[in-house]
Amino acid sequence: MTALNKLSSAKVRTAPPGKYSDGGGLWLVKRDDGGAQWVLRVTVYGRRREMGIGSLQAVSLKEARETAEKWRAVVREGKDPIKERDRKRRLAERQDHTLASVAHEAFEARKSQLKGDGKAGRWFSPLELHVLPKIGKVPVEEIDQQDIKNALEPIWHEKADTARKAMNRLNITLEHAAAMGLNVDLQAILKAKALLGKTRHKAKNIPYMPWPEVPAFYSSLTEQTPTHLALRLLILTAVRSYCVRFCHLDQIDGNVWTVPEDNMKGQVGVVTDFRVPLSDEALAVIELAKPLAREGYLFPSVRKGVISDATMSRHMERRELLARPHGFRSSFKTWCVETTDMPEVVVETSLAHVVGSKVERSYRRTDLLERRRPLMVRWADHVTGKNASEVIRIA
Repeated sequence: MTALNKLSSAKVRTAPPGKYSDGGGLWLVKRDDGGAQWVLRVTVYGRRREMGIGSLQAVSLKEARETAEKWRAVVREGKDPIKERDRKRRLAERQDHTLASVAHEAFEARKSQLKGDGKAGRWFSPLELHVLPKIGKVPVEEIDQQDIKNALEPIWHEKADTARKAMNRLNITLEHAAAMGLNVDLQAILKAKALLGKTRHKAKNIPYMPWPEVPAFYSSLTEQTPTHLALRLLILTAVRSYCVRFCHLDQIDGNVWTVPEDNMKGQVGVVTDFRVPLSDEALAVIELAKPLAREGYLFPSVRKGVISDATMSRHMERRELLARPHGFRSSFKTWCVETTDMPEVVVETSLAHVVGSKVERSYRRTDLLERRRPLMVRWADHVTGKNASEVIRIA
């Protein structure tokens, strides 16, 4: 039997450059540059294998002997210690690369493209609420269509939009995992959709107020409160409620309101700052709101911050109206289509919609502000009842 434990601590510490056997295939290799490492030599399947088990600086003689014995035991089982070590390392990495951990990495990588770092739009919520509690601890390489189906089946028909968003986030997560070099099934999303089938949910448009009825509602907003004034500005400008709620005095310059990119819907870098031409009526509403401003925000809440997203909706609910604030954008669009000849590109730009292909937009270096101005003035005239009997044709 080959002798073991040939080396002493003193020998290990003082030996000059060279190779020194401790027995049982354990060697200490000292280099001319002063470095040293432990190497285990074993024979597996008639082939000699050498595996490093650490540097002398990190692994003591005692630790090297214990590690060598562990791997010699693996050899006695007829296994290749190097392959076994690699297998265990891959297994440990798979446990580290759970769906939850990779999903968070994917979110962090995508944050800079999202409005408000993804918090305002709650980008991560569909995963956090409906997917990760069920399969978040599963290694991402093991995720298959059945896992995804089981996670989303409870909301597939009842909360179809949320399920759709969750699918989208899952797809981004799997693509991120593939980019990390992990062996994931990029077809799992499509397969899961096939298993789940077509959703029974039918998308419903946000209820809107027919444009002929808008003047009567507008005239009822007589109170000088953040809610009434915010609704008035929302109607007059046809912007989204988020833009109105976070309207700041610094954003107003003369008769132009510049909504910052962070307050616009869409990905950062795709949507930019948006200029809104202000009619005289809109400017008058802003003047009425100025005395109410807090920290520069025109529509503050009772306690802190700005009015909530539900504040204006609740006002309309109390009035027993089916329409909701966002629906006034549809009121404006329908009014444009039915009563004006304004080109679609002007109307869509007024709604801050992305118009045309990427190539077209790269050549169209204008937001059509001056063409939109008379349109918004005419809309304000309609809203305030000044042209109630007029059918408008705008060249």
